[in-house]
Amino acid sequence: MKQRKKVLITGAAGFLGSHLCDRFIKEDFHVIAMDNLITGRLKNIEHLFPLENFEFYNHDVSKFIHIPGELDYIMHFASPASPIDYLKIPIQTLKVGSLGIHNCLGLAKAKNATLMIASTSEVYGDPEVHPQTEEYWGNVNPIGPRGVYDEAKRFQEAMTMAYHTFHDVDTRIVRIFNTYGPRMRLNDGRVLPAFIGQALRGEDLTVFGDGSQTRSFCYVDDLVEGIYRLLNKKDYHQPVNIGNPDEISIGDFAEEIIKLTGTTQKVIYKDLPVNDPKQRQPDITKAIDLLGWTPKVDRASGLKITYDYFKSLSKDELEKTDHYNFDNFIIK
Repeated sequence: MKQRKKVLITGAAGFLGSHLCDRFIKEDFHVIAMDNLITGRLKNIEHLFPLENFEFYNHDVSKFIHIPGELDYIMHFASPASPIDYLKIPIQTLKVGSLGIHNCLGLAKAKNATLMIASTSEVYGDPEVHPQTEEYWGNVNPIGPRGVYDEAKRFQEAMTMAYHTFHDVDTRIVRIFNTYGPRMRLNDGRVLPAFIGQALRGEDLTVFGDGSQTRSFCYVDDLVEGIYRLLNKKDYHQPVNIGNPDEISIGDFAEEIIKLTGTTQKVIYKDLPVNDPKQRQPDITKAIDLLGWTPKVDRASGLKITYDYFKSLSKDELEKTDHYNFDNFIIK
């Protein structure tokens, strides 16, 4: 009987990590899931617990990692990924992007495993180039409120490339743009779940700034497909953007959510947080040419699935909000 390949997925109980667990189980891997549950939820992966090719480690990757036996792949997806999270736990955010990646790279070197890191469009900061290509170096404020996340991801990329060039570790870097779908947390501060959560609770939708800033939303199944293809792309170690280039203003997006949810609430406007990017749109030329990948799920279809998921949540889950006070970070 052929032995299953083994993959370690850090941040496995989070939104993206849990969907990656599903995909690798579907591909008949032995999945080793790791999460310290600081932002992840066991509910996202509990359906996998009965499987003999799935195991879970409640562990912080910022500490030494020991995985017995052979290991083929490491997917380092552990990190707070929303403003609410990384503004509340800035030190942990920096640690998982520095100590965490160091531990994962050391493990990859020891096991001769391929390692992929989840980088982000936030490495581009508030971009002066539009759309953003992988060659753009970014416009990031290292000491601003978002710096703990942006710089953690930029350091993560640098460390990964250093291990590749100096130790010949087989690495991949995926730069992820705004992604949405089931298992997002309503209370994580990101624009899509924030809007849907407000609509479901009968609250006005809050737009920061004048609504002209843009985002490009990619459905999670499309993202996972792009990630899987990049992992299997041999001999390519440079960053690759994975995201949906269908750009929309936040103001127009709020109107889409109002139409989708049938809410009668209005849109209210508040000051824009410091260093909030004005534009976000991926150039996916590399993903198309290298991977033959383009997103397939249009925003209307993806939003319907996501909205149905949020509607299925219990009242307790719906009311469990964690609104973050941005007042200290607002340009007055």
